[in-house]
Amino acid sequence: MNFLFATILLLIRVLCIGNSFSWDAVEQELVPLCNQKDVLVEIHNLYYGGCSLQQHAQFLLQDTAAYSHRVCTNATPRVVQDTISLKQALRTGQYDYISFQQASHDSGIRDTYEPWLTMLIDTVKAYQPTAQLCWMQTWAYSQDAKHPDYPRYHCNQQEMFDSIVACTRYVQANHPSLILIPCGTAIQKARQTKLGDTMCRDGYHLNYTYGRYTAACVWYEIITGKDVRKNKYKNADMSKRQACITKKVAHRATRL
Repeated sequence: MNFLFATILLLIRVLCIGNSFSWDAVEQELVPLCNQKDVLVEIHNLYYGGCSLQQHAQFLLQDTAAYSHRVCTNATPRVVQDTISLKQALRTGQYDYISFQQASHDSGIRDTYEPWLTMLIDTVKAYQPTAQLCWMQTWAYSQDAKHPDYPRYHCNQQEMFDSIVACTRYVQANHPSLILIPCGTAIQKARQTKLGDTMCRDGYHLNYTYGRYTAACVWYEIITGKDVRKNKYKNADMSKRQACITKKVAHRATRL
C-alpha cells in the first residue's frame, strides 16, 4: 500500500506540441529511462510532420484535428491514437510539462517565431494554468545533410547550430518562464566526442540508437530532476561506451 502510494506520486504527464523531432526525442527512449528508476510517466506527443510554430498556431485558430496522438506510458511504450486537435489534447487531464518547439528548418530563423509562439503559449496557459511550459531546442543537421532547407544555413552545421542557439536565447528573453530542454546542445556536444557527426540517420532525424537516446536523456533530467549518468538503462544496440558518452553530454547540456 505505502509503496503503491509513493509510486503514484511520481506520475509525470507530458504533452509535446511537436513534429518528427519530438518523435525522435520522447517516443522511444524516454519511457525505458524512467522505468529504470521507477518513475511513472505518461507522454502525449502531438505529431504533425515538419510542423512549424506558424502551422501549430493556424491549427489552433481553426481547431483542426491535424495531429496524430501518440501516447507512451510505462505499461504501453507507444500507442498511436486517433487524430485530435490541440484544444482536445489540452482538455485531456492535467499535464505537468507542456513543450513547444520550432520546425527544424525554421529553428535558426528568428522571424519565424513570433507572433506564433506567444499565441500558443497564451492559449496553453488558459487551458493548463499549472503546467510547466518548456522549450525544446532542436538540433542542427549533419554536415552532409540533403535537406532542401539546409542552404538557408549555407549547408554549414556550425552556422545552423549557432543560429539555433541565438534563437533559443531570443525565446528565453521573450518568455523567461519557459524551461529549456537543450536537445540541440546535447547533440552538438556529442558530435564533438569520438562519436563524431553520426548522430542522425538521414542528415536530420536522430539515429535509432545513441541519437534518440541522447535527446531522451536530456528530457529525462528535465522532467525528473535526476542525474541521467546514474541511470543504468541503455538501448540494447548501444555499446557501454556510447551510453557513457551520450549520458555525459546530455547531463552537461542541462547544466549550461
